[in-house]
Amino acid sequence: MRILALDAGEARCGCAVCDPTETVVTPLESVSQPDTKRGLDTLARLVRERQIEQVVVGLPLTMRGEEGDQARWTRRFAERLAARISVPVAMHDERLTTRQAERSGGTAEADSRAAAHLLEAFLMARAG
Repeated sequence: MRILALDAGEARCGCAVCDPTETVVTPLESVSQPDTKRGLDTLARLVRERQIEQVVVGLPLTMRGEEGDQARWTRRFAERLAARISVPVAMHDERLTTRQAERSGGTAEADSRAAAHLLEAFLMARAG
């Protein structure tokens, strides 16, 4: 299944996609201001063009596993995105993905590297 992971923030949204075998995860270019009409249109187009079958949005929980203001914003963003696309949207705990992205380095933007780590964690959790 081809899955798109999003590390969403108000300024930009990191994006990563996996291949249909769910083996290779690739960071993509981030989307600016994802919660605007233009940003949501860009994400919806990405879902169509990449033939995405599911979207996973990182849920920024606190280290204690609680939801703060950013998590509430992210849930609202995910709901607005879900209303614009025809594939399921799931939420997945994104704690530590930003730190992993900072450590991993690479040529992709940090937000998209964080989305890649999120997608890898989501795939591992699904595999059990």
